[in-house]
Amino acid sequence: MDYMKNAMNQTIKKIGVMTSGGDSPGMNAALRSVVRTCAFHGVECLGIYRGYQGLIEGDFKEMTARSVNNIINKGGTILKSARSQEFRTVEGRKKAYEHVKASGMDALVVIGGDGSFTGGMVFNEEFNFPVMGIPGTIDNDIYGTSSTLGFDTALNTVVECIDKIRDTASSHNRLFFVEVMGRDVGHIALNAGVGAGAEEILIPEEDMGKDRLVESLKRSRESGKSSSIVVVAEGDKTGDNVFELKDYVEKNMPEYEVRVSVLGHMQRGGSPSCWDRVLASRMGVKAVESLLEGKTNYMVGINNNKIELCPLDMAVKGKTEIDTELLRVSDIMTV
Repeated sequence: MDYMKNAMNQTIKKIGVMTSGGDSPGMNAALRSVVRTCAFHGVECLGIYRGYQGLIEGDFKEMTARSVNNIINKGGTILKSARSQEFRTVEGRKKAYEHVKASGMDALVVIGGDGSFTGGMVFNEEFNFPVMGIPGTIDNDIYGTSSTLGFDTALNTVVECIDKIRDTASSHNRLFFVEVMGRDVGHIALNAGVGAGAEEILIPEEDMGKDRLVESLKRSRESGKSSSIVVVAEGDKTGDNVFELKDYVEKNMPEYEVRVSVLGHMQRGGSPSCWDRVLASRMGVKAVESLLEGKTNYMVGINNNKIELCPLDMAVKGKTEIDTELLRVSDIMTV
């Protein structure tokens, strides 16, 4: 343990940490890990409130190991989060850099998604300032990691909601369209749909078409299913929106009473799962120790249960792919 401390680069004495973009369960656990890893290595830590807007305004607070007591189980982020249009300008970033230098900060850990990482990359390019990213987003849409912070918790939340909706669907012989988050990717819909036993799963990556959807639902009806759950990612292209899908199915299957449930932002809240807490703890340690080793412009990810670094530009530009094996499993399960 002492060797680990001595092996670290001592040119970094103070690290800033922020949460940026949409909140996700596990952000507080990651913040806790960053702060306590700094304390372990004798490095000061500054919490930056409200993401890049706080960086521009110099809204910093010194954080110690005791500052992050009892937050590992809390959803959201105690550092708050905000979108910052000003940081998109050269003038805004210059203001941020002035506050950073005045504070004595030597490096930055950004917990967020691809937009937050893009901001970190630009800041690094303009001011040669060390940056490390931790992926915090429920959508699991970041290249270079098999799981982002909050994805597992969001899945558990969605499955719990669908389980309750199924009780009502079964009691009244209803068809429910359940819309989940996923504007550009269908990871939540596919995994939660399989986990909750949905009859159909509609995702942006696979355009099923309205006619095929109706045919599939009719087959389910003929096979003896008296109720159905269809999980729809918000970015699915099958219809203009989930309500148009409802109208189309009602028109073509009048025997079904169709309802829509949009889960919305409840998917982003809640106490993080054990998986997300452990993942956040591992990622926080890797982020700080990588900066102390002189590394910069990387994102911390997990692949095959190993914590690894992925270049930030790859994390931002790369595209995640839907799990084709899981798609096949979902098809088989709807028999």
